[in-house]
Amino acid sequence: MDAMPAVRMGMAEDPHKVADILDRLADCAEREERVSIGDIVGTFGNRSYGPFLLVPALIEVSPLGGIPGLPTAIAAVIILFAAQIAFGRAHIWLPGFIAKRSLSSDKLEKAVRKLRPVARWTDRWFHGRLPALTSGPFVRFAAVACILLALTVPPLELLPFATTAPMAAIAAFGLAMLVRDGALMIVALALATGSVGFGIYLLMTKVLG
Repeated sequence: MDAMPAVRMGMAEDPHKVADILDRLADCAEREERVSIGDIVGTFGNRSYGPFLLVPALIEVSPLGGIPGLPTAIAAVIILFAAQIAFGRAHIWLPGFIAKRSLSSDKLEKAVRKLRPVARWTDRWFHGRLPALTSGPFVRFAAVACILLALTVPPLELLPFATTAPMAAIAAFGLAMLVRDGALMIVALALATGSVGFGIYLLMTKVLG
């Protein structure tokens, strides 16, 4: 099967803030008319798992998330990343058919602009509290939680804006890993629990109503 090589150490200096990630996405959009998922992943660096969860989730909660089918596709990518994180894989791998999927640079630039205020807020408030909760088994636990959250996305995509809740929780887990903020990891767990309950409520309302 055609595949993209694993993302290796040293391909890019690792980002430490959300603004760093958005800057790299903007650079990708400036260089090409269309930006592939493989190009985006290659900008993340590889000493932190955070961007591999944070960036797809942020893209989904941006205006791009309104594209039909995109939330489910992003959920599949998150599951692929999170499964590798859960198993402690050092180099994140993408199959070629996913790595070659692309979006227009105009849409990516629009998403980056919309996310700039979010980046400024998160970078101001979240930083290295309780860093022990962002390493070792806690990272693997968070990865499993992200897999479970991503699995709720396909049915929730049938409801307007319902996928925002699980993706926000996934973004919180990714951000916690990125900035090594254990307090945020605890918040992410609470968001995950709430989003699953909210999703079940919405689906039950849809089925029974």
